[in-house]
Amino acid sequence: MIAHETRFRVRYAETDQMGVVYYANYFIWMEVGRVELCRASGIRYRDMEADDGVRLAVAEATCRYSFPAHYDEEVIVKAWIEEANPRMVRFGYQITSAESGRKLVSGETKHIFCTAQMKPARLPAKYFPLFGIG
Repeated sequence: MIAHETRFRVRYAETDQMGVVYYANYFIWMEVGRVELCRASGIRYRDMEADDGVRLAVAEATCRYSFPAHYDEEVIVKAWIEEANPRMVRFGYQITSAESGRKLVSGETKHIFCTAQMKPARLPAKYFPLFGIG
């Protein structure tokens, strides 16, 4: 399993009046983790789109909230590929507090490979090793 960790501090704009992270921001953080995982693996989304016409459309997204993150807290977003084949990829995520190590959130997103016209597509074979497709 290829995994990658991204660290950052919770920004004020991501919280509510109580200093607690607004629930939808965790999905944005998952995207940050996913993009950085791909970059670390040698995949750049914009190159896949520009060079090969391949997009990753979100088909499913889940998030399990265990504990809230707060303003100015450093968090770690760990992302990995759960499953992949030439038609889709499923990413797993865990968001933890850098200070305490407490798991805050876990989740998954499933993406379908498609064209710019949102038609299903096969992932070009040159990306198979990077996504762990045998």
